[in-house]
Amino acid sequence: MALKAVLKLGGFAFDPELTTGKIERYADIIRRFYRKNQLVVVTGGGVTARKYIAAVRKLGASETFCDQIGIYVSRLNAQLFARALGDAAFPEIPDRLETLPTSAMSGLVVVLGGLQPGQSTNAVAALAAEAINADLLISATDVEGVYTADPRKYPRAKKLDRVTPEDLMRILSSEGVWAGEYALMDPIAIRIIRRSKIPVTVIDGRDPLNLEKVLRGKNVGTRIVHDKE
Repeated sequence: MALKAVLKLGGFAFDPELTTGKIERYADIIRRFYRKNQLVVVTGGGVTARKYIAAVRKLGASETFCDQIGIYVSRLNAQLFARALGDAAFPEIPDRLETLPTSAMSGLVVVLGGLQPGQSTNAVAALAAEAINADLLISATDVEGVYTADPRKYPRAKKLDRVTPEDLMRILSSEGVWAGEYALMDPIAIRIIRRSKIPVTVIDGRDPLNLEKVLRGKNVGTRIVHDKE
């Protein structure tokens, strides 16, 4: 295999109105690359998950139950994305990490959502990358990369070309980890990335062509690095 990569496709890509244009563009790109590469896609829950979580929280649900609701929605998104991939997709959506390495060796694209409460889909993507010994984890978000602060709240925040996991932890340290409200990358995901020294590229996923650029080896977005290169 030329490249083993995990794509974390944020929930922003899944329109609450269920228009499919963006996921079809992502699927087209992945279909062009999967035969020579080993690819895994982890889907987030997005706005739909947050709406359900807000509703059940208002009804008194525990945070564990809220997490479970988010997992269900992310798995629905995984089913939707697998359908967009057609016969390039592995026929089952894994619900356990243990089955992933074998499924990923099938030559097909494995798509999955959340796995267990207390664990964001960012953490799932990091675990997936660790499990298949990935060469790269690509995090497709709704911002251009990692900034010194949340650019949606702080317009003067500056985009960074490279950060270490420690840098990222400091930047995100003020963010909470309530169900459905995970930051750009939560502490669990960062710890997994740090312990296995997983190379990560954070891209602006609002333009699917950024994924193609990364798969072709171009520098896009922000790289999470593990040394002083």
